[in-house]
Amino acid sequence: MCRGIQNPVRGLFLRSYLSQVSKDKLPDIGSEYEGDADTVSDAVEFVLQNFTEMNKLWVRMQHQGPSREKEKREKERNELRDLVGKNLHVLSQIEGVDLEMYKDVVLPRVLEQVVNCKDELAQFYLMDCIIQVFPDEYHLQTLDVLLGAYPQLQSSVDIKTVLSQLMERLSNYAASSAEVLPEFLQVEAFSKLSNAIGKVIEAQPDMPTAGVVTLYSSLLTFTLHVHPDRLDYADQVLGACVKNLSGKGKIEDKKATKQIVALLSAPLEKYNDIMTALKLSNYPHVMEFLDVPTNKVMATVIIQSIMKNGTRISTSDKVESLFELIKGLIKDSDGTPDDELDEDDFKEEQNSVARLIQMFYNDDPEEMLKIIETVRKHILTGGPKRLPFTVPPLMFSSLKLVRQLQGQSQSQEENPFGDDASTSPKKIFQLLNQTIETLSGVLAPELALQLCLQCAEAANDCELEPVAYEFFTQAYILYEEEISDSRAQVTAIHLIIGTLQRMHVFGVENRDTLTHKATGYSAKLLKKPDQCRAVYACSHLFWVDDHDNMKDGERVLLCLKRALRIANAAQQMANAARGSTGSVMLFIEILNKYLYFFEKGNPQVTVAAIQGLIELIMNEMQSDTATPDPSADAFLATTMRYIQFQKQKGGTVGEKYEPIKV
Repeated sequence: MCRGIQNPVRGLFLRSYLSQVSKDKLPDIGSEYEGDADTVSDAVEFVLQNFTEMNKLWVRMQHQGPSREKEKREKERNELRDLVGKNLHVLSQIEGVDLEMYKDVVLPRVLEQVVNCKDELAQFYLMDCIIQVFPDEYHLQTLDVLLGAYPQLQSSVDIKTVLSQLMERLSNYAASSAEVLPEFLQVEAFSKLSNAIGKVIEAQPDMPTAGVVTLYSSLLTFTLHVHPDRLDYADQVLGACVKNLSGKGKIEDKKATKQIVALLSAPLEKYNDIMTALKLSNYPHVMEFLDVPTNKVMATVIIQSIMKNGTRISTSDKVESLFELIKGLIKDSDGTPDDELDEDDFKEEQNSVARLIQMFYNDDPEEMLKIIETVRKHILTGGPKRLPFTVPPLMFSSLKLVRQLQGQSQSQEENPFGDDASTSPKKIFQLLNQTIETLSGVLAPELALQLCLQCAEAANDCELEPVAYEFFTQAYILYEEEISDSRAQVTAIHLIIGTLQRMHVFGVENRDTLTHKATGYSAKLLKKPDQCRAVYACSHLFWVDDHDNMKDGERVLLCLKRALRIANAAQQMANAARGSTGSVMLFIEILNKYLYFFEKGNPQVTVAAIQGLIELIMNEMQSDTATPDPSADAFLATTMRYIQFQKQKGGTVGEKYEPIKV
């Protein structure tokens, strides 16, 4: 009946039925049908013959009927493909089909039929079937024969998918057990796969870029699984990919760029170490084919890998190589400014670069300075939008080095870091000064001021008075010339006061100059409450614990009295403008400052002054024009409780607070 039916569909179903009913009646090893005359060879021959005939019928289906219905027939053929594939499944289930028989009989016969049918759908499906149904071990031992068939397939066949699946299966086989790895070396699997890919690409000159990259991505995954110690193999794969992509310029096809990202991500995922990827000479060359957005994506992937694995980059050469890879995030590409980029995306990108800079470290000061200079060289090319993100981490890495040098010099009797040393704090400060100047030039004066103060504090720790004074001068110039927003001025003046209070390196003349300036700025703030708070904060500049030469009770009292006058003026202005005196919060804050200096032993702050201030606050709160303020009430109540608590302490503290009546 099978031989008599001419209709391909009926013939297919009939032969499928034959295959179905006969599969458990084949003369296989251990089967009840195995006899003297019937052997495994007969079973294999029977299934192969049925497979060959079914494939011919399946291919013939496309020539049945008018050409306008070709698409419909292709769909029908696709639905019937499993009928043909079942034969290969039956073959794989026959116990007697060992490696030798598979190598000598089964595979050559099946491949002969696949190649000769010259049908795109049949070739793709059957090659996929061979890979899926037969054991990985068989594929490994017959790689030559299997790979030799690929270039002979029709040019329209999606070879990349089938070949990728083969490599994926072999990769998983290698990963399953270390014992099978010698087999891969024995059959030279890498070189055979590499050559086969080259021949396939040659045989299909019209293969899309995505297909080419997919093949090399699969080969690289295979290489990393089978030969993780052979970086030269991985580099060879990347080199072959570069060779095939050369001349195509930037690749913008979404599928292709996605595959390139997968190709470049594979070594990072395998080794968990960017240092290993940097050893691959062709790695940056592959990245050059990415368009600007995808290049940034890949650069972010690299940074995330470094952060996730806590990789320390410890030489300037490695930093140079790494910045070459992530240059898409460091500076604008030619002719493509970042104005169109989403603001949040841009911030996220630059924050990742900032985090990366913190991962550069070397214990050797000279090498660390080289790293800092390399980073500085690259980030200064980033343009005005990037500098506010990338300069601060560079500054703090540099200040960390300064403190490291200072610690080393203190542990030795003589300072080994003189002005002529290749790495001295003074030289680093010069570098930092130049870097801050670039920030003030890109309209980031508040950030520049903050960094000036950080540098001044570090110079203070290094006992470098001229350097500290220079940074303070820079901060004052920025305050006067660049910062005009009233809120920013308030923040800046409190930062200046706080930093100046901690400085101990200045001589009397320099300290007086800087302190006088700070108090002057405080009194010139726009809003009276801001003025008041800044002026009473200045009182701390004249009374520094642990430094007897920096305790001037009279000037502390002058600041506090001046703050009181400003608070009083603020009350009068509020009364004139709104008909109510406003809150007494400023007076309570000043009272707390009086108590602070009273407790610290300032002879100018007397019980009478504190008592007078308490009475003033009470009178203000009880006046008809006072504005109710629950927070001020709570603050005053807490302050009164504190005085009461100090009284009950007894001893010298109790005696001191006893005369104050609350």
